[in-house]
Amino acid sequence: MAQQEDVFKKLISHSKEYGFVFPSSEIYDGLGAVYDYGQNGVELKNNIKKYWWDSMTLLHENVVGIDSAIFMHPTIWKASGHVDAFNDPLIDNKDSKKRYRADVLIEDQIAKYDDKINKEVEKAAKRFGETFDEQKFRETNPRVLENEAKKEELHTRFAKALNDNNLEELRQIILDYEIVCPVSGTRNWTEVRQFNLMFSTEMGSTADGAMKIYLRPETAQGIFVNFLNVQKSGRMKIPFGIAQIGKAFRNEIVARQFVFRMREFEQMEMQFFVRPGEELQWFEQWKQARMKWHKALGLGDKKYRFHDHDKLAHYANAATDIEFEMPFGFKEVEGIHSRTDFDLSSHEKYSGKKIQYFDPELNKSYVPYVIETSIGVDRMFLSILAGSYCEEELEGGETRVVLKLPPALAPVKLAVLPLIKKDGLPEKAREIMDNLKFDFQCQYDEKDSIGKRYRRQDAIGTPYCITIDHDTLNDNCVTIRYRDTMAQERVPIAGLEAIVRDKVSLKNVFKKIAES
Repeated sequence: MAQQEDVFKKLISHSKEYGFVFPSSEIYDGLGAVYDYGQNGVELKNNIKKYWWDSMTLLHENVVGIDSAIFMHPTIWKASGHVDAFNDPLIDNKDSKKRYRADVLIEDQIAKYDDKINKEVEKAAKRFGETFDEQKFRETNPRVLENEAKKEELHTRFAKALNDNNLEELRQIILDYEIVCPVSGTRNWTEVRQFNLMFSTEMGSTADGAMKIYLRPETAQGIFVNFLNVQKSGRMKIPFGIAQIGKAFRNEIVARQFVFRMREFEQMEMQFFVRPGEELQWFEQWKQARMKWHKALGLGDKKYRFHDHDKLAHYANAATDIEFEMPFGFKEVEGIHSRTDFDLSSHEKYSGKKIQYFDPELNKSYVPYVIETSIGVDRMFLSILAGSYCEEELEGGETRVVLKLPPALAPVKLAVLPLIKKDGLPEKAREIMDNLKFDFQCQYDEKDSIGKRYRRQDAIGTPYCITIDHDTLNDNCVTIRYRDTMAQERVPIAGLEAIVRDKVSLKNVFKKIAES
């Protein structure tokens, strides 16, 4: 685990050094849990958003997009349940004066049992070598079974406390399992209290006439309140979906782990409207479709898993997360929820307006049920960075840091490098660059040795580098170098666009999704 934490620290400093993520307001000592995306970070982020947006709107004829406002009528948040129920259970350690989410402290304790089990499995695998039967070992080893039983007991108790919203029991679990504060190492805990996560502000010119409004904590409600607008203006037939990418704001008290949990973040959400009674089969369908979308990036199928919710939100009848193996364990990157008709019915009630769909096949009107898919862009960004970060030892003892980003998402697709800064090579390189810059994000670099320039491109994840040398002027060929293998080959300039396009196009990723 310590080794993984070191990797995470390196990832954070790499992100800053190479223009991916900067602490916000850094010259004023920063602002907690707020970050700015640098020149490479914004390209990667935009590519992630394009991958999601195009996969939703191009691959599904019945999904359309909107962009709703951040400011919304305050009653919307009453109807959605956020004013009354958007809370985190928080606990303070009296010695360190640090505040924690009680549920996260307990989840970390559950994860410790998994760590103990995995250590037993690793030890046994080394001992038995080729003959090791992992499944049998997990089913029969007394220490593994003992830890499994402890984990299950804690998990059952924790899930019940969450579902009953029993704050005293959450605290009692922390005391019974002797969970200590990571900073002070003591168990001197306060009571558990609820804390609302919404940011509020005022709209209006005078203090008396101002209306209290909220910065939206999610983008979904902007979709629900526009359901009829989109359905009627687009003549949409159920089942259909509405997609949106936008900023959301949560006053996270325990914001940590870099861009994993922030106070200002971006979401990619799609609400899919279906007939009542058909929601669970659509839930299953979208669950599989979303997992395919993640795996198509090629970061490794084993890095993903589903995690069904212990506590269903007040609006859901089924919920699962897609988790990715971050340097700090498996964590949620996307949630898929069957939200029933909670949202539309609630807005119908609070607004006094009828929000229903007339189904010509059934010849009746009803409030549609909803399947939601919701990704945090920043978490997706972090999962891709973490899944791509490699430190490699090369021949001769040299090392390189390389981001093996999926080529379609890489900030820079092609680096154009003249071997030296004279003899007409820069001019030829510029000519190639000018031809390709309309098709791909290209970078021109003539400073330092060619080896150093390769390393710089490896560090930002550029999949291809081309070198222009003296032979280029005679044979109109360049040397193309492939990031992951460092293999080099001579190719004609005329064929460059086709070679690069074939590898960096989202089209190929979409085909992979369609075929799987």
